[in-house]
Amino acid sequence: MRFNPQDWKEKSHSNFEGAWHEGPSVVTPPGGDKKYPRVRYTRAQEHPIFATVNRLREIYLSMGFDECENPVIVEESDIYRQFGPEAMAVLDRVFYIGGLPRPNVGIARAQIDAINEILKKTMPAATEEKLRETLHAYKKSEIDGDELTHELANVLDTDDGNVVHILDAVFPEFKALVPESSRSTLRSHMTSGWFMTLGSIWERTPLPIKLFSVDRCFRREQAEGPTRLMTYHSASCVVAGEDVTIEDGKAVSEALLSAFGYKDFRFQPDEKRSKYYMPDSQTEVYAKHPVHGWVEVATFGMYSPSALGEYGIGVPVMNLGLGVERLAMIAYNANDVRQLSYPQFFPHLTNDREIARAVHFKEEPVTVDGKALARAIAQVATANATAQGPCSFDVWEGTLYGRHVKVTVEETEANAKLCGPACANEIFVHEGSILGVPDADKWKDVRTQGVPTGISYLGAASAFAAAEIEQAARCGKGTLVQVKMAKHPSDINLRIEEYAMRAITDTKKKVDVRGPVFLAVRSQVTE
Repeated sequence: MRFNPQDWKEKSHSNFEGAWHEGPSVVTPPGGDKKYPRVRYTRAQEHPIFATVNRLREIYLSMGFDECENPVIVEESDIYRQFGPEAMAVLDRVFYIGGLPRPNVGIARAQIDAINEILKKTMPAATEEKLRETLHAYKKSEIDGDELTHELANVLDTDDGNVVHILDAVFPEFKALVPESSRSTLRSHMTSGWFMTLGSIWERTPLPIKLFSVDRCFRREQAEGPTRLMTYHSASCVVAGEDVTIEDGKAVSEALLSAFGYKDFRFQPDEKRSKYYMPDSQTEVYAKHPVHGWVEVATFGMYSPSALGEYGIGVPVMNLGLGVERLAMIAYNANDVRQLSYPQFFPHLTNDREIARAVHFKEEPVTVDGKALARAIAQVATANATAQGPCSFDVWEGTLYGRHVKVTVEETEANAKLCGPACANEIFVHEGSILGVPDADKWKDVRTQGVPTGISYLGAASAFAAAEIEQAARCGKGTLVQVKMAKHPSDINLRIEEYAMRAITDTKKKVDVRGPVFLAVRSQVTE
């Protein structure tokens, strides 16, 4: 069920333990059809980045490359070994790994009294000593941080919620902790991992070695933008062997990228000239795509023997890398990598067909006879729409819930037509807006270019009337259902799903289903 997140936020801040125990109250108990194995999940849409990752993996494997997982955590000293004089510039862009130190928590009489007050009982001397021992064990890393609450709950013979309250109220040392940085970094280039991997296996594996890895890298950019993220995926490979040359980079580029529809290739020197590559070997790969033309898609080069020597690697190594997000942007015609990678944080650009699927009847009959009644109301009203009042037309006669029911459409006022002018309007979605329009030249573009919902004002009003008559018959009563001037979707029995309404408001579009409907349907229970 839906719940108010602000209310729960306030509950949590005022009484965390109470709010935690109340949590299950927001879960709607499942009905019979919502229990496993009757509830099922079917195949859904994949994320464009991971779709590209999976495709790259399949292509590398088909080219004879073995998959490898390189270290994500790289020591600062390895950066100096790999990049030489460039290391400081590289380190300016890496994330150092930090953590909270373990506090030395002192337990004086004041802390014991505060704990006793929270627990509403007096702590025995043996428990006090056990509490000190437990906190000391935590300080020495004998107890992990995520186990501390549970361990203290056992010592104090209380539940975890009370312990959380005690840590928050009695031991401010935990809140005052400041992270401390280590000399370990998150991998900013896949190259950092390749040196370590090859250094470990090159003498123990038949040559040539062909490995690939598609995984995350992390760069401390000044700011993220349309073409830059602080964490991205690198699709990287290495070929190591006695006879490996720069020509292998060209051949791998063509084999890899031709699978993505690129036809022609162009190789040109990269001006960046990273020091872990041999001089004049760093090469940019441009490929010609049938839609996008010439685009830069990859970089390759030969690792410098100076850098290889730091890891005891004694054979030439070609390395090729490309950004998965870059490739996905081209494949999916995206212009902002942030929106492609994290669409949940951007307004969803819902298309007209998706919005049309979100338009439903608010109420409709549930029985077979009720559905037949709705169709009959619409048919008779359409056939006699221009009849002048007062008038009445038989619509349907039959049984609903075991009761004999007779239904008519009527207009009691003189000189008024049976149906209002808007009854014939149909609902279309055009350029992000939901519009109710008649079949007229003024609305030709909406009707020809928009997406029809398959719903007319009269169809929606007829479904509403049939549903009301059905419910009245269930109670043994007749009823009069009137649909008058429509100003809002609910006035003509329309329900628009919330995600579609949000898309419409986010993009400053509109819902306009106004119009005079003026349909009256009467039912009588005769038995």
